[in-house]
Amino acid sequence: MELSITLMGLFVGTLVGLTGVGGAALLTPLLIVLGINPSIAVGTDLVYNSITKLFGVAQHYKQRTINFKLAKYLAFGSIPSAVLAIVTLHAFPSFHEHQETIIKHALGYVMTLVAISIIFRVFFDKLIRPNRFQEMDLNQKKGLTIGIGVVFGFIVGLTSIGSGSLFAIAMLYLFKLKTPELVGTDIAHAFLLVTVAGILNASFGSVDYMLTANLLTGSIPGVLLGSRLSTKVPSRPLQAIMATIILISGIKLI
Repeated sequence: MELSITLMGLFVGTLVGLTGVGGAALLTPLLIVLGINPSIAVGTDLVYNSITKLFGVAQHYKQRTINFKLAKYLAFGSIPSAVLAIVTLHAFPSFHEHQETIIKHALGYVMTLVAISIIFRVFFDKLIRPNRFQEMDLNQKKGLTIGIGVVFGFIVGLTSIGSGSLFAIAMLYLFKLKTPELVGTDIAHAFLLVTVAGILNASFGSVDYMLTANLLTGSIPGVLLGSRLSTKVPSRPLQAIMATIILISGIKLI
């Protein structure tokens, strides 16, 4: 079991390095398929994500490619919303008794949404950018930014999916950011969000630390390998293939 988890971490990490597509949409469903309880899969993935994103934050902080104001506004909405989702799922008996079913169905819908957003980005990107929202000052979009955080934060708290992919799509089309700044801001905000959500899940006993360690053992070299190969392998076809896999998996979970 430990070897299969490590190999799965290697597989997911390599794909993330190759395509830049968030690993949670692949990892959480795979853990459930392997027999991990859905709430444990979600909590473990959040802690795993927090650790992996910490290294990314450190690098982007050195490069000064983080828009802290944008990350702050997103966090104002996303963190309380994620906390609400997690507390609702664990603290209320009526939800706690059916949390396995709730998480599976929520995963299905969110994976479908993530897959569609990836496909949209791959094939229709040039039709949307530039647009008038990108030209607006961030202060003019403060309410919208916090609102995006509220909606997507609840989704992340419930499923662990979307801390990178969904927020990245929103930032891509609503804010005028250079690519390094977009990536850095996305990682910085995601780190804040998944760290708080991971700690809260841990307090409810929904984290398997040995599972986290085995995943990291495989995924860290996988990301490094995938990043090296990314210059030789076209990412757009791979993103489209991954989106199709995520879409099919999501529909099956609904």
